[in-house]
Amino acid sequence: MSSTGQNLEGQIAQLKDNGCETIFQEKISGKSANNRQQFQKLIDQVEKDDAIVVTKLDRFARSTRDALNIIEILNQKEVGLVVLNMGGDTLDTTTPLGRLMLTVLSGIAEFELGLNKERQAEGIAEAKKRGAYKGRPKKYTNKNKSLLHAVQLFEERNQNCMTVQEICDITKVGRSTLYKFIKENFKNERQTS
Repeated sequence: MSSTGQNLEGQIAQLKDNGCETIFQEKISGKSANNRQQFQKLIDQVEKDDAIVVTKLDRFARSTRDALNIIEILNQKEVGLVVLNMGGDTLDTTTPLGRLMLTVLSGIAEFELGLNKERQAEGIAEAKKRGAYKGRPKKYTNKNKSLLHAVQLFEERNQNCMTVQEICDITKVGRSTLYKFIKENFKNERQTS
């Protein structure tokens, strides 16, 4: 499993070099275990005495809890886990030492992720103090043709006998986006007239 910024081809070559017969792959943001369809397919298909081989620990699990839950499932199925890149060594969870090391390393990985989130929050707080942080960009702009079309239909809705939901369905613009845009862009007109 790899996000688009990572070298999927290199990971596949490494898995093949280690005798993997079937390779499951997907390019996604892996923060959530819920959107890993290929990984779930792999977990569903493995059978007793199979081994799942991954290039790195973070390709396998997203948190300590995630790792422990998946390992429990694999243990129930009597399936092993092999992590190839562990500082030059290989981790094999079919051994007690391998299971202990995986638990410790998953905890460290989760701790590091938490530190990165704290650093990011501190950076945002500092940028806000300097007035340099503007937040996430809005998903819509005045140049967005669908939104402008939705606004036009909204203004003519009484003449066209259209509901707001019909306008949103036609333009593929969400109701909240439409109402927010109208509120932000037309409140000045109301105040000046």
